[in-house]
Amino acid sequence: MVWSPNRGCATLSTTLDPKEIRALNLAGGQIETVAADAGTGAAAEPVAPRRDMRVLAVDLDDTLLKGDMLYETFWAALARNWTNPFRAAAALPKGPAAVKRVLADAARIEAADLPYDKAVVDRVRAWREAGGTAILVTASDQSVADAVADHVGLFDSAHGSDGSMNLKGPTKAEFLAARYGRGGFAYMGDSSADLAVWSLAGAAITVGATRDTRRKVDATGLPVEHIERPAAPKSTLFEAMRPHQWMKNVLVFVPLVANQEFEPWRILWACAAFVSMCMMASAGYMLNDLLDLADDRNHPRKCNRPFASGRLPVPVGTILVPSLLAAGLSLAFMFSELLAVVIFIYFIATTAYSVKLKEFALIDVFLLATLYTSRIIAGGVAIWVELSIWLLAFSMFFFLSLAAVKRQAELIEAESVGRTRKQTRRGYRVEDRSMVTHMAVASGYSAVLVLALYLREPDVLDRYGAPYLMWLVCPILLYWISRMVLTAGRGDMHDDPLIYAVQSRTSRRVLVLVAVLIFAAIVL
Repeated sequence: MVWSPNRGCATLSTTLDPKEIRALNLAGGQIETVAADAGTGAAAEPVAPRRDMRVLAVDLDDTLLKGDMLYETFWAALARNWTNPFRAAAALPKGPAAVKRVLADAARIEAADLPYDKAVVDRVRAWREAGGTAILVTASDQSVADAVADHVGLFDSAHGSDGSMNLKGPTKAEFLAARYGRGGFAYMGDSSADLAVWSLAGAAITVGATRDTRRKVDATGLPVEHIERPAAPKSTLFEAMRPHQWMKNVLVFVPLVANQEFEPWRILWACAAFVSMCMMASAGYMLNDLLDLADDRNHPRKCNRPFASGRLPVPVGTILVPSLLAAGLSLAFMFSELLAVVIFIYFIATTAYSVKLKEFALIDVFLLATLYTSRIIAGGVAIWVELSIWLLAFSMFFFLSLAAVKRQAELIEAESVGRTRKQTRRGYRVEDRSMVTHMAVASGYSAVLVLALYLREPDVLDRYGAPYLMWLVCPILLYWISRMVLTAGRGDMHDDPLIYAVQSRTSRRVLVLVAVLIFAAIVL
């Protein structure tokens, strides 16, 4: 059974028994079941519709929304204040409804920002247009239910948990049966927790339900309609891990090259540090995305990220963050306890940045530069070499410049679309653009100066076969840094300079040329 989206209905798919095909038209409470022989396709007379059932009760979590408000409010509350989850945990003895009330009050969710399922919204609209009544009934807090109902504008009433009663499962079933009578309503839900509701309903609509749940709903004998929600492809999960950001972790190999220590065991340990850092970085990026859901949904590009768009459920990210963290730490610990400590400190710093420190102007860019440098430190710890103070100084100045360019690009974009400081979690204002630009230039040039001074060291002259080739890197880096700042100032840069460096043909050529010069300086 297929409904045209152009007529305000969702694309529907019915789970088939080998000998039966059911099609259901629930618009306005008209229910129609059509039986057919799977072998011949001959249709029997349709069952007479029940006209006494006019109410469609719609669930919120993972039904109307492509997400779960418990997780949405948890991350929004944590983003506002890191103590909010502890306040919610203190309410656990009072029951899940009390926890939801605390999180909802702390989160202050904007209903307009949530990821709605268009197919479900269209289905509810079709029901209403045919003369039926639609109500929103959810285990989420009443304040959330009210906000969503007001925003969607299709529900005659909204009912949620009240801080003491958790409107879920049997409680929801009894609530609906008491109001509309047993079999007096159709119910739209998604999970096995809704089976109790369907047992008292007159018709069932499932949204993105598992095969087992659909089978159990079909076994009730009710008229059933299944709205499929395709599972997120593996590529979406991979996208959420931001593999393109893993290129930053190549910095763990810098000590290997700088010290020219190429023993097999060092290379192996450096590779382990790289993989471990990638896992930790992905955990950090996912954590950042979960905390930034509201900001990302209002961003012209970031709104398409997996969690912000609803393509990947927020609960999946909630599970993946600790899983990746545990995997990364375990791998690092296998090779070096000290490496595990360094990588864990990196993650703590990333978390502090995501939760709070990113809100403070200047502190955020200095911390970003430190996070980049920590990758080099992890590489040195992994292969057990002493890091040069010159290398660390160059890293801090160079990555401080890139962090400032990142903020410069964001401020240019904020100015172009009229976004203000109050609309983001950043601590900058549009008028800070000039200062941030000067910071980017000064830090970048200072990094090149440090490199030039480093190249005068006697041990460096002895280490490289053709050290004069390294001097050519300095003017090339000056050009590249200047071009990055110029591009950002014109508003032509992606919000991440390293991504731009990979995508820009000129930047790729510059980076390849620098790599060739360093390689030639070593081997000649």
